[in-house]
Amino acid sequence: MLKNDTFLRALLREPVAYTPLWIMRQAGRYLPEYNATRARAGSFLQLCQSPDLATEVTLQPLARFPLDAAILFSDILTIPDAMGLGLYFAEGEGPKFERPIRDEWEVRNLTVPEPDVGLRYVLDAVGQIRRSLAGSVPLIGFSGSPFTLACYMVEGGGSDDFRHIKGMLYRRPDLLHRILEVTTEAVIRYLNAQIESGAQAVMVFDTWGGTLTPAAYREFSLHYLSMIADGLIKHAEGRRVPNVVFTKGGGLWLESIADSGYDAVGLDWTMDIAEARRRVGDRVALQGNMDPMALFGSPDSIRAEVQRILAGFGMGSGHVFNLGHGITRFTDPEQVAVLVDAVHQLSRPFHAEVV
Repeated sequence: MLKNDTFLRALLREPVAYTPLWIMRQAGRYLPEYNATRARAGSFLQLCQSPDLATEVTLQPLARFPLDAAILFSDILTIPDAMGLGLYFAEGEGPKFERPIRDEWEVRNLTVPEPDVGLRYVLDAVGQIRRSLAGSVPLIGFSGSPFTLACYMVEGGGSDDFRHIKGMLYRRPDLLHRILEVTTEAVIRYLNAQIESGAQAVMVFDTWGGTLTPAAYREFSLHYLSMIADGLIKHAEGRRVPNVVFTKGGGLWLESIADSGYDAVGLDWTMDIAEARRRVGDRVALQGNMDPMALFGSPDSIRAEVQRILAGFGMGSGHVFNLGHGITRFTDPEQVAVLVDAVHQLSRPFHAEVV
């Protein structure tokens, strides 16, 4: 039995007493305790691959702040790593793959990894985190979207212009569709395995979908996001397992995203939340969407920005407060404490109908 299920109920647009809050990248480098654990692990990848250490860092922000959900500590690139692409992290350069997928034979040989084999360490971490949470708050599982994973798989790492994957998109769309089909099946299996291991909500991060044209977004991202929504386990442990999709830069296509089958849509900070709620109505819950840089303001300015976003969403449930993207490593944890307190206190009048 969950002691605090406010987050899950808000995602399903059920009545809540206040607006729940969690923070993208809440277990991360802005916390000194995280940096100490990462140093002990030896590398980011070793940290991800140790269920004990992944559990430790997942719980660290909850020990500091009364957040309403925990999110599994892992990386979005675990799936392509399990496909054999050779994930590694170059100091100061971010993630890279030893064997990017560009040639036709490489694409044709791509196969769906079995979560219970190549991703066993993630599932073990999910189970261990659930046991450690002891019913305090829900646990969120996650994956990258098929298009976002394909970006890294084809580019071989991060990119400023995505010329390799966009070249494939325009020159050989059949090859890109093949990558996306395999990756979509992998994401469905992976997220369902996380649910079966104990995740109580799941989220798909479509980080690079917003780099596409409207037509390309519908064909190469949204289509596969909808397939994932259809394939996810919807109930476990006697209750609904809500799901969230987040396309960074996706505000132009908000109505289409809201119709793609998810319970909630994440918003980045470029989207006015009042306008977003007007456009989607009661079709989905909304998650977001404070600019992470607002945490570099004063305590008063943080509270003012929280109030502005809460007022923008307005009365009633269906809002999960979050940043519009991940928290930065330079953020002062004391500013995060101000944010959490402000959301919990200032949101209660917007749920006045709940006793």
